Amino acid sequence: MTSDPTHASGAGGPETDVIEKGAFSAADLAADHAMASLAGTVRFLLEMTPVNADDVRAQFLADPEVDPVFEYRALDVDPAVLDAQVAALPLDAVSDTTLAALLRNRQREMTLRVEMLRARNTPEFLQLSIAQYGPVLPALVDIAGDLLSRLPYGKLEQESVGAETFLAAAKAEIAHYRSIDPDAELHAEIRDDVSGVLVEGNTLLISRNAAVAAPRVDALLQHEVGTHLVTQVNGLAQPIRMLGAGLAHYDETQEGLAVLAEIACGGLTASRLRQLAARVVAVHALVGGASFVETYRLLTGHGLPAGSAYSVAMRVYRAGGFTKDAIYLRGLLALLEHVAHGGVLDLLFLGKFSLEDLPLVQDLADRGLLAPARLTPRYLSEAQTAGRIHDAARADDLVSLVNA
Repeated sequence: MTSDPTHASGAGGPETDVIEKGAFSAADLAADHAMASLAGTVRFLLEMTPVNADDVRAQFLADPEVDPVFEYRALDVDPAVLDAQVAALPLDAVSDTTLAALLRNRQREMTLRVEMLRARNTPEFLQLSIAQYGPVLPALVDIAGDLLSRLPYGKLEQESVGAETFLAAAKAEIAHYRSIDPDAELHAEIRDDVSGVLVEGNTLLISRNAAVAAPRVDALLQHEVGTHLVTQVNGLAQPIRMLGAGLAHYDETQEGLAVLAEIACGGLTASRLRQLAARVVAVHALVGGASFVETYRLLTGHGLPAGSAYSVAMRVYRAGGFTKDAIYLRGLLALLEHVAHGGVLDLLFLGKFSLEDLPLVQDLADRGLLAPARLTPRYLSEAQTAGRIHDAARADDLVSLVNA
């Protein structure tokens, strides 16, 4: 096993021979491309994001005694039509057994996500979210609580940059990748209808009210651009386009890989690790029946500033109870364990898929069915990256990873 967790002898290097796409049957590729096209029509995260989150923030913080009321954009898709389209995907024609398994799993997940769209902002949504993102087990809650009890808090990061400054930094980061591949489709823009910073498809969306702590700018770029956008570009360049759109349950591994990028570039701060822990605690409180106000008070009791506590609670309570935020810490822990046991990360940069599906993707790579990555995350070229990842995997205490 190679000593560098970011590289291995399998697919993904520039020396790899690219096989003809005809190695998959036409029916295999038709089914995959149809699913990827359909997945691309659904802006799932945007549909889950309140359009007035920033507007009600000041009102709530001035009087944090009443649960805020969030508003959402009209759905871009009709769930009934989307349901029929998912059911009609021609997966029975897929002959490659590995690809068939990957696509079947994603089809089931797409059906669940349609139900989430249909149930958005209703009492039924929370259970669907738990089915999608998994339960928050006591061991993870204990780790999160321990981190909140031991990590320093207060105003740890004095300076922040606004949306325009962060957009300029994002465009410079994108220009780096376009200098390597001028045809790479990566974009960034400021929007009035989002909160914070998020990636949807091939675009980094930045809230006009965004404020990013200055020490966190590079780490956030490696998280959003260097992980989410790079793997989207690499995935869409594969014969299997669903590696760009995302296979089943890819979110947890993607977010874990993105946080690992923050560690690898030396940008994990105490407040960021506290934020990831707070998200787990907030999801646990939500599932336990706590109101928005009760969870907000719980978070401020753990030392989160009022604005940060609001943001964490908003993300968790949006759409009726969005439990996705627990996967950041869980995904990081899973990847650290993977590396600690000799696992490598190279295939994970070829697209968006779960660590659980790594053996299936490895099978495709071993059979020469995957193309090399078009782009490699910039942070992987830094001399200290491999050492930081190895140190993180060997660490007994996540607190030691702060500013590693």
